[in-house]
Amino acid sequence: MFEPNMFETHHHLLDMPHKSDDDDDELGKLRDDDFETKSGTETMEAPSGDDQDPNQRAKKKRYHRHTQRQIQEMEAFFKECPHPDDKQRKELSRELGLEPLQVKFWFQNKRTQMKAQHERHENSILKSENEKLRAENNRYKEALSNATCPNCGGPAALGEMSFDEQHLRIENARLREEIDRISGIAAKYVGKPSTSYSHLSSHVPSRSLDLGVGNFGAQSGFVGEMYGGNDLFRSITGPTDADKPMIVELAVAAMEELVRMAQAGEPLWVSSDNSTEILNEEEYLRTFPRGIGPKPLGLKTEASRESVVVIMNHISLVEILMDVNRWSSVFCGIVSRAMTLEVLSTGVAGNYNGALQVMTAEFQVPSPLVPTRENYFVRYCKQNADGTWAVVDVSLDNLRLSPISRSRRRPSGCLIQELPNGYAKVVWVEHVEVDDRTVHNIYRPLVNSGIAFGAKRWVATLDRKCERLASSMANNIPAGDLCVITSAEGRKSMLKLAERMVVSFCTGVGASTAHAWTTLSAAGSDDVRVMTRKSMDDPGRPPGIVLSAATSFWIRVPPKRVFDFLRDENSRSEWDILSNGGLVQEMAHIANGRDPGNCVSLLRVNSANSSQSNMLILQESCTDSTGSYVIYAPVDIVAMNVVLSGGDPDYVALLPSGFAILPDGPGLNGGGIAEVGSGGSLLTVAFQILVDSVPTAKLSLGSVATVNSLIKCTVERIRAAVMCDNA
Repeated sequence: MFEPNMFETHHHLLDMPHKSDDDDDELGKLRDDDFETKSGTETMEAPSGDDQDPNQRAKKKRYHRHTQRQIQEMEAFFKECPHPDDKQRKELSRELGLEPLQVKFWFQNKRTQMKAQHERHENSILKSENEKLRAENNRYKEALSNATCPNCGGPAALGEMSFDEQHLRIENARLREEIDRISGIAAKYVGKPSTSYSHLSSHVPSRSLDLGVGNFGAQSGFVGEMYGGNDLFRSITGPTDADKPMIVELAVAAMEELVRMAQAGEPLWVSSDNSTEILNEEEYLRTFPRGIGPKPLGLKTEASRESVVVIMNHISLVEILMDVNRWSSVFCGIVSRAMTLEVLSTGVAGNYNGALQVMTAEFQVPSPLVPTRENYFVRYCKQNADGTWAVVDVSLDNLRLSPISRSRRRPSGCLIQELPNGYAKVVWVEHVEVDDRTVHNIYRPLVNSGIAFGAKRWVATLDRKCERLASSMANNIPAGDLCVITSAEGRKSMLKLAERMVVSFCTGVGASTAHAWTTLSAAGSDDVRVMTRKSMDDPGRPPGIVLSAATSFWIRVPPKRVFDFLRDENSRSEWDILSNGGLVQEMAHIANGRDPGNCVSLLRVNSANSSQSNMLILQESCTDSTGSYVIYAPVDIVAMNVVLSGGDPDYVALLPSGFAILPDGPGLNGGGIAEVGSGGSLLTVAFQILVDSVPTAKLSLGSVATVNSLIKCTVERIRAAVMCDNA
C-alpha cells in the first residue's frame, strides 16, 4: 500500500522544490541529514511475541532511497553541472533508471542543501545582531523610564525632557523598526511558516464583498451571508517540505493505476443495466494491492468509467484541466469552488508533461439539498510513451491535520488520445469513497446511481462545453434567420456574457460551505432556503444587498419535457410572475450545440401595461444526458446594444436566476412506489433579487417574505402548467 504514513522518504529521493531557483533566498532551513546517501531499503518490524509491548501498535517503516551508484553518478554530475537542462536530465534518468522528475528534484534539493549551509551561517550572525539590538533597546527603555525633570527632580513629561532624552526616544523608535525588520529576515531564514494566499487561484470570483452577517436588528444572522460563515477553504494551506517526497510517490503510483484502469476490460469493469461501466471492487483490490489505504469506516465506494469523442484537440484539453480557473469554469455545474495551493512542477519542454500541483476543490450537485464533496488532492499530468496524455487526481487527506474526511478521491482522471481533424477521445475514470448519508431523500436514488458525481456527468459536460466553444469560434453563420447573430464579434461578446451568467448561477445554487443557507419553512422538501450577499465596487454585479432564494422538489414529468417548457419563450408567461403576463419575443439567438435546446437567446418582454417600459432578458439553455439548465437575467437595453456590437461584456451587471433539471434516478422502475419513480424530474428553482441599492442598508423581513412568496408561487405555477401539458 502506498499510504502516506508508511513512507519516510529522504529529501534526496524525490523531494519537491517549494520555490524556484530564482527565489533561492526565500528557501527555508534544511538539515544536513536530509541528504543521507544510504542505499537499499531498510525495514523496521515491530517486535513479536513476548517482546512486544501490548500498548504499542505494530509499526512498519520503509525507507525508499536511491542506490549508491545512482547517488555517486549524480554527485559527480553535480560537480560538473549543478543546473542540468531538460535534455541532460532525461539522459541521466535513462542511464540511472529513474524518472526525469526524480532527477530534477534531486538536483534542486542538492542545490538547496549547499545554499542552506550558507544560510545557517548568515542566520547565526543575524541572531547575534538581533540580541545586541534587543539589549541596547532595553537600555534605552530603562533610561527613558528613569528620566527626571531637571528643575523639580520628578518624572519628566515629554515637553520637559532635555534634548538628549528626546533624542533617546527617537533613537528607540528607530531601533524598534530595525528589530522588526531583522526579526522578519531571521524568521524567513529559520523557516518559520509564513502563510500567504496571494498566489492562490480560486474559482470564487474576487469580489469586494462585505462579509458581515445579515442584519435584522434584534434577529441578527437570520439570513446567512454568501461567502461568509465557516469557510473551510480559508484554513487549507499547501504541503510541507517533508510531505513533498510522499506526494510525488503517490502521484506516480496513481498515474500508473489510472492508465491501467482506463484501458482494462472485464473482469475489472462490469457493464450495468443503464450502459454505465461499474468497478468490480474485489477484482480492483487484487489488481491494485497498492493504494491510499483501506476504505475508512462509514464511507462507500463510487466508481465509474465513460468515454467520449469531443470536438477539441488533445493539447487544449490538457491545458483546460491543468488551469484551475478554466477547469472550474468549464465544469461549473460540478465544481463549485477550486484553488491551486502550490505548483510543485510546471512540466518540461514547454508543456504540461510532468506538471504536478496540489489542489483543493468542492464538487456539487446543483441543489442545496445535496452536500458538497470537498477534496484535498494532487493533480499530475503526463504524456505516455504511446503519445496519449493522462491527468490524474489522488487524495492527500492523510497529510492534512483535520477531522476524518467525508470524501476522498482514489486515482481518478482521464486518458486523452489525439484523433484526426482536431478531435480527441477521452476516457474518464471517477473513483471516490464518500459518506453520503446526509443527502436528501429525493436525491438519494440519483446519487446512489453514480450519475450525480460519476464519470458520465463529467464526459457529458465536457462534450457539451466543447461544442459550445466550437460554436463561439464559427464564422460561417447563415443569415437566413433574422434572430441569428451573424457578427463574429457580437456572437463572441454575447456568449462570453452568457458564460459569466451561467458560472455565477451554478456556483451560487449548491450546498457549498461558502453558502450560509437559512431555511424559511420546515414543511418537507419544498423548503425555501435564502441567503444574502452585499456587493460593492463590482461592475459585473449591481451594487447593494442581493437576496438569493432556492428550493428543490420532485415532479412526475420527464426532464426533457420540463426543460422544453421552461426554455420556450411562448410558455414563459405561464410561470414568470415578473413578466406580468406580457408577450415574450426572441430578439437574438445563438445555437451552441447539436441539440436545439443548447442556445443563448435575447428575449424582450412586451409588458401588457403600456406605462411600463419593455425589458430585455438574456437566457442560456443547455442540456445533456445527465441534466439541463435554463438560466436567465434581466439586462439593460443600452448595455446589450454595446455587447451585440462586440463591446466588452464584463461591465454588464447581472443577477442570474433559473432552473437546474436533473433526472430522479438511473431510469429504473420505482417498484410501484408513488414517490420518486422512473421518468420524474428533480427541479431546483433559484432567484436573485436586488432588495436594496444601498450596500450598508439593513435587510427587512418584508423583503424575505416577498421573495419566499415569489418562489413558492413560481413553483406552483410550474407544477400546474407542466403537469397539465404532460397530461
